[in-house]
Amino acid sequence: MSVSCGVECVLVFGCLRWAWKRCTYIGNDDSATWPTATYEEFEPVPRLCRTILAVYEPNLHNPKYPPEGGYRLNPDWVIKRVTYEQTSGQAPPYLIYCDHEHQEIVLAIRGLNLLNESDYKVLLDNRLGQQMFDGGYVHHGLLKSAVWVLNNESETLKKLWIDNGKSYKMIFAGHSLGSGVASLLTIIVVNHKDRLGGIPRSLVRCYAVAPARCMSLNLAVKYADVIHSVILQDDFLPRTATPLEDIFKSIFWH
Repeated sequence: MSVSCGVECVLVFGCLRWAWKRCTYIGNDDSATWPTATYEEFEPVPRLCRTILAVYEPNLHNPKYPPEGGYRLNPDWVIKRVTYEQTSGQAPPYLIYCDHEHQEIVLAIRGLNLLNESDYKVLLDNRLGQQMFDGGYVHHGLLKSAVWVLNNESETLKKLWIDNGKSYKMIFAGHSLGSGVASLLTIIVVNHKDRLGGIPRSLVRCYAVAPARCMSLNLAVKYADVIHSVILQDDFLPRTATPLEDIFKSIFWH
């Protein structure tokens, strides 16, 4: 009798300990033991944040919402700008920029527009466990957007990469909703290199700023070498429906 009571106590204690750890778990625990990023690892982040911000601008030759210090982009290197009207709600607006200074081809995708219905349709097009992909699970609506972007831009990106000697990096960057699309787009490209002329994994990178939850943990680990998540700390300003000038300014100047 005493043995069975002892076993029950151990089981109850174990369950209570598990429940306590689950209830008190916070996201900071994930990165508690991670090393600090090196200068080389972080160097592209402010620059690519400016490129994401540039998606909000209707005319980079005469910008309306420049961050402090400007966008530091060459407007003549913008290859294509795609608006909501052109995506027909299938994906957020984006731009393709060929950065000859840093030898990068960048596809930057804007974040959630709180006033645009199509963004909510993409975000809400998902059920837990609905979409399997590469041995894990991904967000159904964001995957559809990523596929749409690749189908529409694969020839443009492929031509840019080949025309520039097959040496430029292929960068996918996005904020919030756009980060989810960029992340899943990156996974597709890595698994279907032929769509972009056979580009190697070593030249493909994604920078997801304030990333949306879009894939299961096993996929996040599997693609950690190509997908870099940039998490905004809680002392940064909250997201707004307007261009995120002040948020990214925190990244640039602090």
